[in-house]
Amino acid sequence: MFKLNETVVYVRDVCKVTKVDKKKKYYTLAPIDDESLTIKIPFDNDKVRPLISKKEVEEIINQIPDIEVINLKNHKMVENEYKKLLNSNEHLNLIKIIKTARLRNQERIDNNKKTSERDSTYFNLAEKLLYNEFAAVLGKTFEETQDYVLEKVTILKEKEWKQTYLLKYVV
Repeated sequence: MFKLNETVVYVRDVCKVTKVDKKKKYYTLAPIDDESLTIKIPFDNDKVRPLISKKEVEEIINQIPDIEVINLKNHKMVENEYKKLLNSNEHLNLIKIIKTARLRNQERIDNNKKTSERDSTYFNLAEKLLYNEFAAVLGKTFEETQDYVLEKVTILKEKEWKQTYLLKYVV
């Protein structure tokens, strides 16, 4: 059972428990990015879960450099893959969307083309879902969380590069 003012995830949105009605057996939730909205759900709703732990956030961040991008030859199929990954409600799949959309848009920019609205939309949505939960867990703002993750991933990539260099040229 969740407590009053506890932060939870309902479907994919980070929410604050604003009311616990033990008599009627329901929670009232307010999404953190729109507290004017209220959601009433029964106690036994399986679409609500606790936030992941700080340890889990760190484990996910450590995996980011190894997460592959979507590799589809047919660019029209990418949106279907984005939807499938988004609906899986898995953090690693959100990262796959973020990495793929960023790469696809960067390739367009490098070729003097306009960025894809579809890629930008899925990129923004995946970032919102991922970083809102990470921010709640880490006690940071959305922007601080973005910077934190970027810094950690940069350090991981530098370590990986140094290890590769040492193996290749020193050994």
